[in-house]
Amino acid sequence: MAALTVNTTFMRLNLFAILLLTTLSCCKVKEAPFKETTTSTDFNTLSEQFLQRLKDGEDTQDLREQLAQTTMEALDKALQTDAQRYAFWINIYNAYIQVILKEHPEYYDDRSAFFSKKQITIAGEVVSFGKIEHGILRKSQSERGLGYFRKWFPDKFERKLRVDQRDYRVHFALNCGAKDCPPVAIYTPKRLLEQLKKGTARFLETATSYDSVTKEASVTALFNWFRGDFGGKRGVKKILKAHGIIPTTEGIDLNYNNYDWTLDLDNFITL
Repeated sequence: MAALTVNTTFMRLNLFAILLLTTLSCCKVKEAPFKETTTSTDFNTLSEQFLQRLKDGEDTQDLREQLAQTTMEALDKALQTDAQRYAFWINIYNAYIQVILKEHPEYYDDRSAFFSKKQITIAGEVVSFGKIEHGILRKSQSERGLGYFRKWFPDKFERKLRVDQRDYRVHFALNCGAKDCPPVAIYTPKRLLEQLKKGTARFLETATSYDSVTKEASVTALFNWFRGDFGGKRGVKKILKAHGIIPTTEGIDLNYNNYDWTLDLDNFITL
């Protein structure tokens, strides 16, 4: 009986280890091979107009009503490719950051509550910024999983509307309203690949420094918060080397900068 108990325990531990390794192995995010010939949908155009009007200081209430009154099925049918999904949801996230924090800057006093609060109406659903970022754009990743663990039971909204392939460069496209966040660009399906490349290069250049004497690279805290998305420290170093920020991936130490959460809206750029 004792031997049976030991064997059962051993089998359970092995099963847990296999599940854990499977979970970890699927979490590294690469650069998704978007097709730049992807056409825009009406929803993509709407999301672009949303941001353009905000940039021009114009009213967006009618566009918000259209987004609220559409259906999940209509969105799912229109946003067929990852390029369309990424462009749409990045624009929507960044637009609502501007809208809500301009109306209620006091919400930023409790950022954890702000990002988790359901306050954006899309296709009849009231969703949070966290739902868009982690559920849709990071393909149902756990918000506190450091990029290594997925949600066990994502809801129908996520399953139908999330991206198929995760891409770490989304972290350099989402603007959370703070001074250290990436600036806001208007993304289109056709130019998404080019825009993500430019946005990533621009952000890393401004947010990273390298000391050749100490061989230390000071990097954005995003690399720490979502380390699994980038392939851990080794993956971060490969990204930095690919962008010419560090000369090698060997013998380099990473220091994570403190994130400046000072509220900073209307930070638009063109990519």
